[in-house]
Amino acid sequence: MALMDFIKKQFIDVLQWTEEGDGTLAWRFPMSGMEIQNGGTLVVRESQMAIFVNEGKVADVFGPGTYKLTTQTLPVLTYLKNWDKLFESPFKSDVYFFSTRQQIDQKWGTPQPITIRDKDFGAVRLRAFGNYAFRVADPKLFHTEISGTRESYPVADLEGQLRGLVLQNISNAIAGSGLPFLDLAANQVMFADALTKELAPLFAKLGLLIENLTVQNVSLPEELQKILDQKIGMGMVGNDMAKFMQYQTAQAIPKFAENSGGGSGIAGDAMGLGAGVALGQVMAQNLQQGLQGGGNAAPAAAAVAAASGVKPEDVMATLEKLGELKSKGILTQEEFDAKKSELLKKLI
Repeated sequence: MALMDFIKKQFIDVLQWTEEGDGTLAWRFPMSGMEIQNGGTLVVRESQMAIFVNEGKVADVFGPGTYKLTTQTLPVLTYLKNWDKLFESPFKSDVYFFSTRQQIDQKWGTPQPITIRDKDFGAVRLRAFGNYAFRVADPKLFHTEISGTRESYPVADLEGQLRGLVLQNISNAIAGSGLPFLDLAANQVMFADALTKELAPLFAKLGLLIENLTVQNVSLPEELQKILDQKIGMGMVGNDMAKFMQYQTAQAIPKFAENSGGGSGIAGDAMGLGAGVALGQVMAQNLQQGLQGGGNAAPAAAAVAAASGVKPEDVMATLEKLGELKSKGILTQEEFDAKKSELLKKLI
């Protein structure tokens, strides 16, 4: 009985792989000291493929199904070993199984901002991140290029290489999409499609197929985002510098009201604000005339004179007093806002 058990251990009747968990791309069937029984069974489950390797050369490739191992089902191995059609002896061969199901939620992202050319801004530095899925599509190529003779090959060993390919091709994908940054941020699906198109041939060289790449966010570094916000603010007022100065002044006024108990400090800030408004008017008018060809010098001089005649200290002193009245509860917020609007018109 012991002799029969020993003999049975030397020959493999069934070759199969039951995955014990996620994250394994390739697995080698343990063949140490054993041979495959001629007429044995190979079981390849859905989402798997298998290959036979003879003396370092990939022989036969099997998709999902159940196969009886004979010279008919192993034509390449039969050729390599010079078997005849009646060969029925046990044989040795390395057998590798590959998982072909999707490896999902693979993260990618830019650790540092990358610089790209942009139609609107000339050049911008942006950040982006998302995820993607991939699968083994060509087990023979994946075996020869990546996994080799290892007992198993996990997804984790490939993550860094694939993430590097994604980051390396972001600039090419943006250039290929033809979208400026603002449109890119608003159309992340198109960006993802362009990036997938760039990556597909690179993944194919490794025996892989990239699927379901997503772009979850495209953004600028904080300092560039502030500049963009200002540009957007200019656009909202029709790129009119004077109106933009009015907008910024209106945004600054509540700060003075909140700190109305500060005395001369507030008055000094208010005076500076009024002077800034006047200077902004002059700059805006000069810029507008420059864009129109610098035609009329007289209106420009008149604008300068008008701006220089503004006395912001009087208006701001009144505003400061109103702020004190509001803080003491004598004026309501609505009354203060109405007076503030009326006084602000005198500055601009």
